Amino acid sequence: MKALILSCNTGQGHNTAGKAILECLNERGIPCEMVDTLSIAGDKASQTISDIYVNITTKSPVVFQMLYKAGEFISTDRFKSVIYQANKVYAGALGEYIQNNGFDTIIMPHLFPAEALTYLRKSRGLPVSCFAIATDYTCIPFWEETEMDYYFIPHADTAEEFIQKGIPAEKLIHTGIPVSKKFCERIEKVKARKELNLLHTGFYYLIMTGSMGFGKVQLLTETLLRQCTDNDQVIILGGSNEKLKVTLREQFAGDNRVLVLDYTDQVPLYMDACDVLFTKPGGLTSTEAAVKNIPIIHTEPIPGCETINADFFASHGLSISCKNEEEMVSAAVRLAKEPDLQQQMLSAQRREINPRAGEDICDFILQHSANAK
Repeated sequence: MKALILSCNTGQGHNTAGKAILECLNERGIPCEMVDTLSIAGDKASQTISDIYVNITTKSPVVFQMLYKAGEFISTDRFKSVIYQANKVYAGALGEYIQNNGFDTIIMPHLFPAEALTYLRKSRGLPVSCFAIATDYTCIPFWEETEMDYYFIPHADTAEEFIQKGIPAEKLIHTGIPVSKKFCERIEKVKARKELNLLHTGFYYLIMTGSMGFGKVQLLTETLLRQCTDNDQVIILGGSNEKLKVTLREQFAGDNRVLVLDYTDQVPLYMDACDVLFTKPGGLTSTEAAVKNIPIIHTEPIPGCETINADFFASHGLSISCKNEEEMVSAAVRLAKEPDLQQQMLSAQRREINPRAGEDICDFILQHSANAK
């Protein structure tokens, strides 16, 4: 078996899921490679599409919501969408890459390569096994026009939606969303704070804005500080949004309770150190936080699948979603101060979220490969 993981640089959640699978396969000594699908069409195409996605989601979320709703409306299992047609453009080059490098197993935590592989299998009979990984707690538009061998979905309760969209029930495997093993390891809060050189003695509130820095972070921070004591601290992970980080540092320069960080590879450790996490409801970040087993307040979603993620988490007791910053802060302070309330949420997370999703996905793929020989 030689595996190829195909993702895209439209939001980091898909890449994160792919890397989690890459990590598992590498540990097992399976030849494996991960590629940005659109780079096969050319690095310029990959960067252009990524930039368009970032600009729409961060600066024009209403437009993104309209596009998502339009996708739901026109998406059927009978007619191929413009998304499918667009991904046919580079399918030939992708097929050559797969065959020239001897890959027999393709794993896709993103819709785009799944569209291209569907075309290749239909038009050229490409002899590879294909696996899709859903990275949100919903069946996003256009999954139903793909034809994979199996689909790894985030929870058994999402299966009915996939079935209603036309994906056969026997192709759905309820593994959960894969996360890096770094999120499966828990470090005591005091030790984590010491390693990060965090000196405050009160509650720690961690704000994650996503890789693109989306959300009303300034307003949330202002509101939170009004309920913080002098011993509390607000830590903001600003992602790659340089403008946002500069603005936050200027606005809160005189308050030593606010720490604005650049990109860091220590997110798991910051999660260990915090009492409550504020994060937008991306499928991957939400799953990582639930696997870490920390209290979650979901902030404003990018309209579309993130709205459904937030509803799923809230309905299963995995997080709290609120309408505005005042409600978010009140809920966070309650979670920090009331251990019983915390434990209800943490117990739900342990019950509903599978920390071994990556391992289970790899087990299934390896067994499928063995049976195919």
